[in-house]
Formats: sequence, C-alpha cells, structure tokens
Amino acid sequence: MSQSAIAERYARAIFELADEANQVEPVTQAIRGFAEAYHSSEELRQVLGHGLDETRRESLLKDITVRLAAPAVADKAIRFMAHRRRLPAVGDIATILTRLADEKAGVVRATVTSAGPLSEDYYRELARELEQRTSRRVIIDKKEDPALLAGVVTRIGDQTIDGSLRGRLDAIERQLLASN
Repeated sequence: MSQSAIAERYARAIFELADEANQVEPVTQAIRGFAEAYHSSEELRQVLGHGLDETRRESLLKDITVRLAAPAVADKAIRFMAHRRRLPAVGDIATILTRLADEKAGVVRATVTSAGPLSEDYYRELARELEQRTSRRVIIDKKEDPALLAGVVTRIGDQTIDGSLRGRLDAIERQLLASN
C-alpha cells in the first residue's frame, strides 16, 4: 500500500474517532503539533524509530502527548502509529486530517506568499475579500519568497492568483516569445 493511501486511511480513522468524541479541532491540533515535532527533530525520529524498547517508547510518547495537551483520541492514535511503525507518515496524516477538519468546519485555507513581510491589516483585508468570494471562513498561511521581487501570490485550493512582479515579468516574457 502506498504511503499516501496509508496516510489517507489513518487520517480518516482519526477524524471519525475525533468527530464521535466531538474533539475534531483539539485532536487535529495535537496530531499537527506532534508531526511538527517529529519532522523537525532527527534525534526524535531516531529514538522513536529504533532507539528505544517498547516500554520506554510508550513513556516518551506519553510525555510528548501530555506536553501537547493531546486529547485521549490523539494520544492513542499517536501511540498506535508508533506501534505500527507508521510515524514517518504522520506529516501526511496531519495534512489530510487538517483538510478534513477544515471541510467539516466550513473553512478554506489560503497560502499567501509575498516578497517580504506584510502588515496584519493587509492580511485581514485579504481574508475578508476571500471570504466574500468563497462564502467560507478563510485562514491565511503566510510565506515569504524574495524571488517574487514584489507583490503576492495567493493560492486557495487549486486556484492561484499571481499578483507578483515575478509573475507579471514571466507573463510579458511569454507574450514576447509567442509573438516571435
């Protein structure tokens, strides 16, 4: 079974359990927090992968989930993934779980990439405009990419709105090449 199919199955199962417990948001946050910690620490990956016996691994996982204030559903899911050696998929599981939670909550995520930092007022105004266009609540994930030169690129779902200087220059280049 492919890694993406495994991640999809685990995420859907965790989502259903969290939904039954009426804890979709806290479970999603805990799984996402664990995934961030797991992927940002080579040492943690090594220790959880091969470095500890089962008792010590369980103890370490319990400590981590307590620090994350993980609900019981998230705690059990993380320990189950560790037992089944599925922790390398936890990042994909967290991504899919976040998408499922967002769909349930009627939320859409927009990724806004800018050449440099933008004001919070700009992000609030952009979120308001996107909410009017999508008729859904919008959460903005902020990124910076100096290669854009200026302007912003907004990605919402599978739609991209390129308002960057780099995008405009690329469009002009394509037009010039097409006219030759």
